[in-house]
Order: sequence, then C-alpha cells, then structure tokens
Amino acid sequence: MHGVVVKSTGSWYVVREASGQLHRCRLRGRFKNQGLKVSNPLAVGDLVEFELPGQAEGAGVIHTIGPRRNYIIRRSVHKTEHAHIVAANLDQALLVVTLVSPATSFGFIDRFLVTAEAYHIPARLIFNKSDLYDDDTLDYQRQVAAMYASLGYESVLCAAHCPAHPGGQNVAAVAALLPGQTSLLSGHSGVGKSTLINALVPDLDLKTAEISAFSDKGKHTTTFAEMLEVAPDTYLIDTPGIKELGLVDVPAAELAGYFPEMRALLGQCRYHNCQHTHEPGCAVREAVDAGRLAVPRYESYLSMLADEDNRH
Repeated sequence: MHGVVVKSTGSWYVVREASGQLHRCRLRGRFKNQGLKVSNPLAVGDLVEFELPGQAEGAGVIHTIGPRRNYIIRRSVHKTEHAHIVAANLDQALLVVTLVSPATSFGFIDRFLVTAEAYHIPARLIFNKSDLYDDDTLDYQRQVAAMYASLGYESVLCAAHCPAHPGGQNVAAVAALLPGQTSLLSGHSGVGKSTLINALVPDLDLKTAEISAFSDKGKHTTTFAEMLEVAPDTYLIDTPGIKELGLVDVPAAELAGYFPEMRALLGQCRYHNCQHTHEPGCAVREAVDAGRLAVPRYESYLSMLADEDNRH
C-alpha cells in the first residue's frame, strides 16, 4: 500500500492513503540502523510503502521510504552530530516572522532562506502582527520586504489576530498562496503561527482530532510536524516553533552560492576560492561598500560562515 506520512510522534507514524484513509504505522526496525545522520528516519511529507499485517486493526508496518525531491533540515537540538528533517517533498516554504513582540532576527530569516535555497524550495515571508506596527515600523517593514523582494523572496503583511478584523487582517492573501500546494509553515515561537493556521483552517480542531486519534497514546515528541488537508490537493504542514536553525550540509566554500545576490557575483572576485571576508579584489565586499548588497544579509553570511568554520 502507498501513502504519505502526515504525523509522527517519534514511535508511531500516521500515514494517509490517496483515498484519505488514515493508518497508524510503525517503521520496520532496519531503517533505524542504516547509519543515517538524522534523528528522525521518517519525516512528515515522506512517501512510503506499508502493509497491514492484520494482527491489529489499523496498525501497519512501513517497509519502504520513497526518494525525497527536497526537504527542510536543521541541526538536531538533542544530538549535536545529527540533523533533524523538519518536512519533506514540499512545493513551498512559508516563514512567519514578526518585527515586534518578538522581533525575528535577520540571522534566523536568512538561515531559513539559505536552507530553502540549498534544497531548491521556493520560499516566502509572512510578516505577522501588522496590527501592532506603528507608522515607523510599517515603513521599516516595507524596506525589509523590498530588500527580500529584490532577491526573489516575496512577502505578505498580515495580522492573524486583529480585534478590528474578525478572522484576521489580510489573511486572505496568505490563503491565496496555498491552493494546489504542499506548504510548510514555520517560524519562531511567539510569532503567531498557530493563530494564523487557525485563521487559515477554520475547522482545524476537527482535522487535528482526526489525525490525533491515530497517534501514539504514550509519550509524545513535540519536535515533529503535522500535515493538514486544507482543501483537495492543498496541504499545510505545521511545525513546532523553532528557536535556532543550524545549517546542515552547507560547506563554507558553497555558502555564498545560496545567497542570490552573492551568487550573481561569483567568478568576479580576484581569487577563485574567495570567501568574501578579507581578501583583496573581492566583488562581494565591494558590493557591500557600494551599497549594492544589504549589510544585514552580508552580516548573516559572516555569522553562518563562522558557525561552519567553528564546527570543523
């Protein structure tokens, strides 16, 4: 039987058939001993083959994991030498950010975008809590949004919770991004992601209850995502809030290639192995000095480069 993983609790997986029927499954043990440097051998969004042995109604065994066309991955919080796959087989990644209460750092945004670039996943930014922005903050948001738009990252400004607008303000613009897509929704804790999802999926309680009925009744792990069917052929993958996003499998020598504005300058530096930090004749540093490359983006690059250098 074929299906897609829609939820994981660490020991049980909920798999949905094409017909929509859900099955609670375990992973055949051998997959956990393949030497994979990941803390979770299966991720939400994975395509799998499974069988129902018949010893317990609804309980299946996953025996084959299909090839992944892409995934979002981060460094594991608990196992420093391992990575954690957040979700797989995505059409787009939506990062919910805020400029107030709490403000999302450029470093976090850019790490997410680099990860999406590395695995060829289109990414957009959702600026939430616009109802809390004063005129100066709104002007700053426009500048930030314009900077990212110039790099190919479009954004939406909205307020998922807005007393003056029941159901949220400009949430429809976010909803318009979803039809026919498998979308990952991610972000820091506190950015209003859950409120946004509730506004996007009005019958959310019914959908989560349906899936939770198949979940492990024992100890739950809160570091796994869950796929919700918003409409036919339209899926939204909810993820727990992320505190830090450590890069995985992005060598220092390749890092600049995942910044579109730096990628456009590759080959223009004096030295072919230029890391754009101190070398003379560096086209990237010249672009920063000339104001053609945004300073916050360059600082994010240097921070990521330092992380990778310190890891080796």
